[in-house]
Amino acid sequence: MKKYKHNIDSEIAYTHLFSKKKQTLVAALGVTVGIAIFIFMNSLMNGFEVSSVESLFKSTPHLRIYKNDALSKSLIVSSDSSKINLISNPKITSESKKIVNPSQLLKLIKNEPEVVGVTPSVSGNVFYKNGDSEVAGRISGVVIEEQNAMFNLQSYIVDGHYSNLSNYQNGIIVGVGIADKLNLKVNDNLTITSAMGVNKLMKIVALLQTGNANIDKTLAYVNLPIAQQLQKQSPSYITDIYVNIKNYEQTKLYLSKYQQLTGYDIEDWETANASAAAANKMRKMMAMAISMSIMLVAAFGIYNILNMTIMEKLNDIAILKALGFSGKDIVKIFVTEAIIIGLIGIAFGLVLAVILINLMSNMWVGGDIGFFPIRVFPKYFGIGVVFGLVVTFLAGYLPARKAAGLDPISIFRK
Repeated sequence: MKKYKHNIDSEIAYTHLFSKKKQTLVAALGVTVGIAIFIFMNSLMNGFEVSSVESLFKSTPHLRIYKNDALSKSLIVSSDSSKINLISNPKITSESKKIVNPSQLLKLIKNEPEVVGVTPSVSGNVFYKNGDSEVAGRISGVVIEEQNAMFNLQSYIVDGHYSNLSNYQNGIIVGVGIADKLNLKVNDNLTITSAMGVNKLMKIVALLQTGNANIDKTLAYVNLPIAQQLQKQSPSYITDIYVNIKNYEQTKLYLSKYQQLTGYDIEDWETANASAAAANKMRKMMAMAISMSIMLVAAFGIYNILNMTIMEKLNDIAILKALGFSGKDIVKIFVTEAIIIGLIGIAFGLVLAVILINLMSNMWVGGDIGFFPIRVFPKYFGIGVVFGLVVTFLAGYLPARKAAGLDPISIFRK
């Protein structure tokens, strides 16, 4: 006779499971599908969210410190609050957008505990020229190593190397859209003309492809001194200070702090990309709603399958109770069955989720997106495991508890 190391309750549970293998497999399949779809859909929705945020941060900092345009002040100011101040034809002042003492501000900002990156920048509108061809765009004068540290620039370089910019004073990194329009490649010469009428002959040291068409068709990086010369400004001229913090979702909490610290205007990434930020919030709400819906549907599906499995064994329960098994024993037997079914279903569900995610991630969408933006999120696998165990436990416990309270005589009569 075969010897079992487990007690009689476990032996009965195993007997139930393996004597009706088809029923067990159907129940486990219900758990598998529920867990796999839950993980897959959450990975899909959050993959879209992460992809959209990463696309924004390819060239946008968490915080931008700058000096904004100001309107001319009133010509006549009345001390009487009931009277209206006089101003004739108000216009934007011609005051410089230069940030005063940028070196001191950079040191001050770097010492803040939440800051992970900071770099100065000089931005300006230009025309890119190659022969008779001309393209409008904007240049960003940068310290290239700091720019790479903040925006991971090297990962978007498709030809050349970002560090070549520091080796060539008149070097320039251009977007692939600009290069395509002007029929240019690395090591070709390119003329840029600023709004101030300054012309510079530049050498292309690298090509940039962020995947964002608007950026790739307009943006170019040059060394900071070149951008200052294009604006006819001194070496201390800085128009923007870019700041990255540890958690980009908390940028609004630091707006007033950095405004007081620097005395300049502060723009967070959500304000700079209002439409994209709104779409991102909408995706989060959709992801939460879909996730909860899938969780509820999967929970009811798993519960119904296991509940039917237990209800079909009412005669077995009556026999067990007639043999002297207590209600607790009955509950233990069917909870054990439910947990075993749950573990089998969860294991296959995790495997199925990984297969589905890998298949989808290898699908080429094209355009600015490239491959389908779905990825593995370990936290959703963890949530899926916990969710599966809790649901299968309840799906085994609740109907078993109800069945354990039935009178075996009434079951036999039916």
